[in-house]
Amino acid sequence: MATDIASIDSNIIGRETLSRKALTPGQLIWRRFIKNRMAVFGMIGFSLLMLFIIIGSFYISEEEANAVDLQARLSAPNDTYIMGTDSTGRDIFSRIVHGGQISLIVGITAVSISVTLGTLVGGLAGFFGGWVDSILMRFTEAMLSIPQLFLLIVLGKFIGRDIDTVVIFGRAISGSVMIVIFVIGLTSWMGLSRIVRANVLSLKEMDYVAVAKSLGSSRIRTFFRHLIPNTMGVIIVASTLGLAGAILSEAYVSFLGLGIQPPTASWGNMLTAAQTFVQQGSWWMWVFPSVFIIFTILCVNLMGDGLRDAFDPRSSRHL
Repeated sequence: MATDIASIDSNIIGRETLSRKALTPGQLIWRRFIKNRMAVFGMIGFSLLMLFIIIGSFYISEEEANAVDLQARLSAPNDTYIMGTDSTGRDIFSRIVHGGQISLIVGITAVSISVTLGTLVGGLAGFFGGWVDSILMRFTEAMLSIPQLFLLIVLGKFIGRDIDTVVIFGRAISGSVMIVIFVIGLTSWMGLSRIVRANVLSLKEMDYVAVAKSLGSSRIRTFFRHLIPNTMGVIIVASTLGLAGAILSEAYVSFLGLGIQPPTASWGNMLTAAQTFVQQGSWWMWVFPSVFIIFTILCVNLMGDGLRDAFDPRSSRHL
């Protein structure tokens, strides 16, 4: 009887071991991620924020968000205006929805530019080495000397106001939005490029890369098919953390009045409009935009930390 029980237990353990061994890398990463409660909280919070902004934009038009009602100016939160109104009677709730669109568009687009440049520059430097590596890394070091915030302020002051507002998919976008996107995207890829270069330098010495080359894989195919996919963990983590930085940078310059220009709403320029009325007791004008900025940055950073641990095979979080 004892022998039968032992054999049954060994069979069960064997099946569990096989099921674990059958997990794909993506499944292992997901299991590590969901073990991190704070990362899951960040993912849920960010998902709810996206739903709030996307669904809200279907019910609230941009014209409603920019509609002026001087009779309702500086109204505290009530049944009609659940987040109150600003100094010209515009609904804070509606502007939070459309301001969130702009802040996220700026963040996501700028990060896409940054990640693309960082991956290509770092990957090519690590893959080719030699004079290509030297030139690309010297260029990267030169770009590191450019102060992003100062450049945003200067371009926003002297160029942003002169660019006409454009309409994209029915959404009015001020020219200053494009300046913020490109400056953030073009000045924030250098750190990622160094990390990608280091990964590619180690990966290209692996056996599977040598086998791929011996089977006739071209340099381009080896680079895009075997090296870059195995660097995606670093790229994804950098993307999430970069998104938080881009949203915060947009809020900086918009708060200074040199970023996103009215009538286009963003959380940053909503804070700019509120600073005059802080001492007058109109707390709702700055509290709600601030809460959304803090909540967004918190959720994105928590997701980034969780992804960093999940992609690390040496993570202390066991399956």
